[in-house]
Amino acid sequence: MSDVNSKDYPLLKGLDILIATLNKVIVFSSTVAIAIAGAILSWEATARYLFKIPSDWQDEVTIFLLVGSTFLSCAWVQQSRGHIGIQALSAVLSPRADRARLFLGDLMSFLFCSFFSWKSWTLLLEAIEDHQISGSAFGAPLWIPYSSMAIGTTLLATVLFAQILNAALRQTTPLRHEH
Repeated sequence: MSDVNSKDYPLLKGLDILIATLNKVIVFSSTVAIAIAGAILSWEATARYLFKIPSDWQDEVTIFLLVGSTFLSCAWVQQSRGHIGIQALSAVLSPRADRARLFLGDLMSFLFCSFFSWKSWTLLLEAIEDHQISGSAFGAPLWIPYSSMAIGTTLLATVLFAQILNAALRQTTPLRHEH
C-alpha cells in the first residue's frame, strides 16, 4: 500500500504491515465463512426437500456469515484497490488530475466510512447493553453482525486514511536520486 520511503515514515510502514497482516487473516476467515454459508444452505435445501426436515436457523446464520464476510473483507479490497473503478477516467485524465481524482475519492470514502464506523460502534454497544436479539425464532444476538460491521468499517476507514496519508506524503516528499 505504501509508496513512501519506509525509512522516512516507519510508522506508516508499520501501519501498512499491520493492516496487511490483519487482512490476510480476515480474508482467509471470510473465505471459510462463505464456504460454511454455502454448506449450510445446501444442507438446508437437501434436508427440506429430500428428508422433509425443516429448520429455522439456517437463513439467519448464513446472513450473519455473509454480512460478516462482506464487512470484514472490505478493507482488503480497498487495500488492493480491487474494487470496480472507472478506468475510462484514468485514460483521459492527466496523471496529476487522476491522482487528484483518486485522492478526492479516497477522502470522500474516508469521511463516509468514518461516519458509518462510528454509527456501527454505537449500534454494537447498544446491542450489547440492551441484550438485543434478532426477531426470528432463532433469536441470535445482534452484537454478532454489528461487531463485524463496526470492525470492518473501522479497518476500511484505517486503510483509506493510510492511502490518503500516503498520497499526501508522496506529494511533499522530494524525489531521491539514486547514484
